[in-house]
Amino acid sequence: MATLRVPVTQHDHIRGNPRAPVTLVEYGDYECPHCGAAHPIVNAVLEHFDPNVRLVFRHFPLNQIHPHAEAAAESAEFAGAHGRFWEMHDGIYENQDRLGLPLLFALAGAMGLSETELRDALVSGRYEPKVRADFTGGIRSGVNGTPTFFINGVRHDGTYAFEDLVAGIEAHLPVRASL
Repeated sequence: MATLRVPVTQHDHIRGNPRAPVTLVEYGDYECPHCGAAHPIVNAVLEHFDPNVRLVFRHFPLNQIHPHAEAAAESAEFAGAHGRFWEMHDGIYENQDRLGLPLLFALAGAMGLSETELRDALVSGRYEPKVRADFTGGIRSGVNGTPTFFINGVRHDGTYAFEDLVAGIEAHLPVRASL
């Protein structure tokens, strides 16, 4: 049984109730078609369990097969530095079929963020250390593909289908929270 080796901290991107009894950690790649398919399912799971589940997203760009994944992850971190991580995250997944620099710049511009600053951040690799730290933490935790989920620190070995994620989360809910 694989476990999460890097604990969730204030440096993670967290969506949902910060004090939720269940934490769902996703290691994802913005260009991965399976991650794209999982995105609306994860959102539905969060809505289903609100306020008892929170989501943590960590980057796991598979650069060998997804040439835009690293730039997308760094762009999400750029947006995060401006308090807009989840907007960029959602925008990338919702437009995954058009993923590339033009989309990343357009999303930043639509959020009122400077496209020039984003370009400079990508060229300089300003957010590459955060993306690498997420990736390395994933490797240490046994992640070898995307999406990979951990529920309260234990790898979810089921699928990302709604029913599978719900069953995995229900097994970790305290009795009082599942009522």
